[in-house]
Amino acid sequence: MSLDDLNSDVESAYSDLDDDLSIALDSQTKNELAVLTASLGPESTDDLVRRAVHLLFQSTTDTGQLDLHLRRNYDVTYDEYLSGMTYEGMSGGISPTQPDDNERRYQF
Repeated sequence: MSLDDLNSDVESAYSDLDDDLSIALDSQTKNELAVLTASLGPESTDDLVRRAVHLLFQSTTDTGQLDLHLRRNYDVTYDEYLSGMTYEGMSGGISPTQPDDNERRYQF
């Protein structure tokens, strides 16, 4: 395989995306997906979209962004969601100890 082969495969994958996906993509996203399709060779672009969702979920969980958004929008964390109870409910109404000002759960 060569650079020309890769360019050809990317262009082919790029043109096939309009037929394969039911969502509209901007040209940058479409190009990135075409490169991934050509290089990783999934059975379908749906496989790459599933992988992307898993990676985005993992990334937002690992960095604390998921908890941040859940806390802001629903006043719960992901752990609370998974357990079906809030920390207050788990501790019998006692608030968890507050970390020191210098201590943060997630470092960015």
